[in-house]
Amino acid sequence: MSPTVRHGDRLLVRRVGRRTRVHPGDVVLARFPARPELLVVKRVRRAVPGGHWVEGDNPLVADDSRAFGPAVVIGRVVGRLRPRPGRLPAAPPPPS
Repeated sequence: MSPTVRHGDRLLVRRVGRRTRVHPGDVVLARFPARPELLVVKRVRRAVPGGHWVEGDNPLVADDSRAFGPAVVIGRVVGRLRPRPGRLPAAPPPPS
């Protein structure tokens, strides 16, 4: 499966408050209590005691709840600003 978010994408994230619900399938910005320095963008699978179970779209990469346990969701990704969905990023200018 191809990842939804790629390196270099700019995302619009809405902070999650106490009253905001996060649903399975939502793409979120999260931290793991076991690795507080690690900030990840993952997909919510389900709510669990202590937070949410989050996994990446690529099952071969395990920097998600399979390795670090429940995550604390900080925000929900509401859009991708650049590159626009369906467009390839522009090539860098040639060296001068």
